[in-house]
Amino acid sequence: MRILVTGAAGFIGAALTQQLLARGDEVLGLDNHNNYYDPALKEARIARFSQHRGYTHRRADLTDSDTVNSIFSAFRPQRVVHLAAQAGVRHSLKHPEVYIQSNLVGFGHILQACRHGGVEHLVYASSSSVYGANHTLPFATKDAVDHPLSLYAATKKANELMAHSYSHLYGLPCTGLRFFTVYGPWGRPDMAPMLFAERIQRGQAIDVFNHGQHRRDFTYIDDIIEGLTRTLDIPATIDPNYDPATPRADTSSAPWRIYNIGNGQPVQLLRFIELLEQKLDRRAKKNLLPMQPGDAPDTCADVSALHRDVGYTPSTPIEEGIARFVAWYRTYTGQGMRT
Repeated sequence: MRILVTGAAGFIGAALTQQLLARGDEVLGLDNHNNYYDPALKEARIARFSQHRGYTHRRADLTDSDTVNSIFSAFRPQRVVHLAAQAGVRHSLKHPEVYIQSNLVGFGHILQACRHGGVEHLVYASSSSVYGANHTLPFATKDAVDHPLSLYAATKKANELMAHSYSHLYGLPCTGLRFFTVYGPWGRPDMAPMLFAERIQRGQAIDVFNHGQHRRDFTYIDDIIEGLTRTLDIPATIDPNYDPATPRADTSSAPWRIYNIGNGQPVQLLRFIELLEQKLDRRAKKNLLPMQPGDAPDTCADVSALHRDVGYTPSTPIEEGIARFVAWYRTYTGQGMRT
């Protein structure tokens, strides 16, 4: 298939693109290569496949509607995976305007282009952060998500609503995936695994919010990509059992679906740090701090719906995932074993 991947130089986007090319798809990758974190990492990610004969890369900003429309007209994608967004809960507290432009305006342009381009299926990234102040675990897609704790979370919830309107009005099949704390090789340097590994390796203290007591549903990148490709291959359809008299939050009379994609096995942050210490063979110096504004105390994904509909079954235990991450980290940074 011809598949357009936005955010192709990002953590998940690059891993997905590599998988799609390996199975024989033709991929056009879009990314604006912004400097939210070191652009060199983005360049290194795409260098792994940039010379593949089935791949084309475009540096473009999705807030430019003319550019988006011209790309769609030239490439004519059959399916689209929209992963581009301004990420980061804490960053949204300081730079809200960036999130409005990227996550709302940019997504609107993607929806319009998909509509006019006759795209068969749009899969887009939502986030576990939409659950906000919800303390009922595990988080289930049938739960209400009306109390976001950050603007980032609010934009992701808005994306789900925007997608539904296009599914309802124009019959555009849309599937949203609420990602839960993705980690692994080539991960984002603003996320805990990379931040912690770098500081532990240098003997610097790490900031541990909520005194390390909160739990996160850490999900290894390979499991995410397996679920993402399975979802892409099965376009959303109308739920024949949808009852408007008793509406559900996760299905619709339109070809629209929303799923959790996580591991379903939350890990306490202190345990995550302990495993990093073991694999790095160094003890971490910890600055124990209170909870940050915008953070949820715990996350845990109910992935039963995604398992039922596409066969998604995460299989990487946290111990194995961290071992693979640390092995990559040492290679990427040129650091060997501690002596």
